[in-house]
Amino acid sequence: MRNIDENNITQAVLDRMSACSNPRLKEVLGSLVRHLHDFAREVKLTEAEWMAGIEFLTATGHMCDDKRQEFILLSDTLGLSMLTVAMNNAKPEGVTESTVFGPFHVAGAPHVAQGADISAGATGEPLFVTARVTAPDGKPVVGADVDVWQADEDGLYDVQRPNLEHHQARAVLRTDAEGYLRFRTVLPVAYPVPTDGPVGKMLVATGRHPWRPAHIHFMVVATGFERLITHVFRDGDPYMDSDVVFGVRSSLIGQFDQHPAGTAPDGSAMGVPFHTLAFDFVLQPV
Repeated sequence: MRNIDENNITQAVLDRMSACSNPRLKEVLGSLVRHLHDFAREVKLTEAEWMAGIEFLTATGHMCDDKRQEFILLSDTLGLSMLTVAMNNAKPEGVTESTVFGPFHVAGAPHVAQGADISAGATGEPLFVTARVTAPDGKPVVGADVDVWQADEDGLYDVQRPNLEHHQARAVLRTDAEGYLRFRTVLPVAYPVPTDGPVGKMLVATGRHPWRPAHIHFMVVATGFERLITHVFRDGDPYMDSDVVFGVRSSLIGQFDQHPAGTAPDGSAMGVPFHTLAFDFVLQPV
């Protein structure tokens, strides 16, 4: 086709993809083209604005490495991550809800035994966690691998500390014969997502704050059940209703109880105040 203009270019692009042999690719990419072209027409996008957009995406890619995923952060802060989670993880009543994965998970976290201190030097007030993984009928899920990761009292994950050579506040545990996992860590605090890259500049430009409410990440994998990616949020956090990545669910808010110095749940003597969290995860069968 010759003499392409703003009215016929969308169909021309779609026609070029008519021979695509992958139906799903054709559907997704065709819809993307239509919506992207309609977006440009709706806002009357200028060439300078489109170039600024290309430079923004290029800068986003440059911020990515094996410890940081700026594109996930971009998706999270635009609400796209939570939208895809909500569309693809509808749960029956009583099954634990999913939420965003986040940009700070890393593969290969150390496997630790029940009762281990996963903080591994991370700073923060002591927290003892008791969690149970069950099926919807209440039966324990035995041998589930539970990946746990969180920020320390400075609001930083271990991968955000360039000179740290070992994992902190990050581990994988396996549920016992009753579906329980128990570990010690540090109390999570609210923290800002990284603002030193293009996503941070976008938040500032749009008048948004960068804060996430205090939480611990959990990923639960068990044979015969759907994988669960979720958080447990700390009740009372001031950012609960304005999470920068839109990830809060009421059912995922946990009670972090404070205790005076004394005997901890694992029997150890604590010379400082400590906290406890008890939470149940219910998995959806495949």
